[in-house]
Amino acid sequence: MSQLDFLAVPLPAGPRTPALMFQGTCSNAGKSVLTAALCRILLQDGFKVAPFKAQNMSLNSFVTRDGLEMGRAQVVQAQAARLDPDVRMNPILLKPSSDVGSQVIVNGKPVGNMTVGDYLRYKPRAFAAARAAYDSLAAEHDVVVLEGAGSPGEVNLKHHDIVNMAMARYAAAPVLLVGDIDRGGVFASFVGTVEVLDEWERELIAGYVVNRFRGDKSLLADAFTYMREKTGKPVLGTVDFLKGLGLPEEDSVSFKGGLFDSPPPAGDHVVVAMVDLPHVSNFTDVEPFLAEPDVHLVVVRRPSELAGVDAVLLPGSKNVISDLIWLRDSGMGEAIRQLAAAGRAEIVGICGGFQMLGRQVADPYHIESAGETLAALGLLDMETVLEREKTLTRQNGTHLASGLAVHGYEIHHGQSRGEVTPPLRWGNGEPAGAGAERLWGSYLHGIFDADAFRRWFIDRLRERQGLAPVGRVLAPYDLEPAFDRLAEAVRSSLDMDAVYRLLGL
Repeated sequence: MSQLDFLAVPLPAGPRTPALMFQGTCSNAGKSVLTAALCRILLQDGFKVAPFKAQNMSLNSFVTRDGLEMGRAQVVQAQAARLDPDVRMNPILLKPSSDVGSQVIVNGKPVGNMTVGDYLRYKPRAFAAARAAYDSLAAEHDVVVLEGAGSPGEVNLKHHDIVNMAMARYAAAPVLLVGDIDRGGVFASFVGTVEVLDEWERELIAGYVVNRFRGDKSLLADAFTYMREKTGKPVLGTVDFLKGLGLPEEDSVSFKGGLFDSPPPAGDHVVVAMVDLPHVSNFTDVEPFLAEPDVHLVVVRRPSELAGVDAVLLPGSKNVISDLIWLRDSGMGEAIRQLAAAGRAEIVGICGGFQMLGRQVADPYHIESAGETLAALGLLDMETVLEREKTLTRQNGTHLASGLAVHGYEIHHGQSRGEVTPPLRWGNGEPAGAGAERLWGSYLHGIFDADAFRRWFIDRLRERQGLAPVGRVLAPYDLEPAFDRLAEAVRSSLDMDAVYRLLGL
């Protein structure tokens, strides 16, 4: 698909649903959070608002009520708008499985694993699906807040990009370009981005947002004047560096950059370690622990870092075969086996991490590899086969040892079978997962979102350390207060009158 093809795409006739798009000068500039913030602001102001991102590349995904898969960022944005997550909000999801390939998910269902070249040839169909999803979603709402991806100024990519300017043009959405001043060079990034855009793309930019600022905003006045004179576009706001928002992160960029790194609590506490797999997915499964005052959540990458931990969590993985090889070669797998043999720590596997606890993982249909069968950690008496069909479902059930309710969703190709004791039972009575006491796992993403179960889990770790159980929920995992705090901060930082003028509202 060429740039000329983008300009040849016919635009819908008639009035368009008011829309605005956040794009960034780089990845992780804060587009996702600002999209969520504007969704909550517009909701507070009485509008029926929906988020939209044509294409998301992320290993953090979610299953909707109708069993379809979408990116977690748009799920959070939907929650900000108090909507049930809808796959139309993220019609194209790319889940990288290697450096040069991804599983491609369209309208919530996988259509195959594709190399970069394969996907470039598929992109016209992907863009058509994105436009159709947008039209359907926009028809049901008063306003749509769109999010771009990466940067619109990537000159080697923008001629076939379907998520930034091409989508903004189709949606008739003015663009606010977001820059992260905490990284440095934000105004050069703004100017450089504009310089490499074509004229039709520049016309879509309505202004700039300086994000993650620390200090005296008055010191930026001269830079704002320069930006207006140099590019003809205004800076419409400066958003402070907002720490501890309590909202799930979009993908592994922040996670790999040390998002969860923090000092231990001052008082009595337990240590919960999450293994940083090379292809980690759905790392948000452990985020509820971050707010617990008696938990130190640590991310471990070397066997020596497991010393003294009270629990080890093996998270999901987009490439279980490859990550099993890493566990073996890094020594992390042997260290986990030693912890299990000594009974010194509770070991929990979720989804791909659960599969790794068994005897072996087989990939006969080349889902993640060239058809390999690989020995796993051998801690649970089960074997996993990666099947062609992907399981996508929401689940509610009971954790049997505690008798407490749990909930979440399953996203996996693997089917695990063996002579195992189930730690969970679904609402329909079916057993789920494997293991008990200090070694167990399941396919249930979000299991620790359940406040009462999470507190029971922590209290059991406390008791093993000789600490008294707390016996009550200390940190409810509730995103509503976080959305309202975010909306208040962003509303006071943006020129909201200008935003409403851009929306025509």
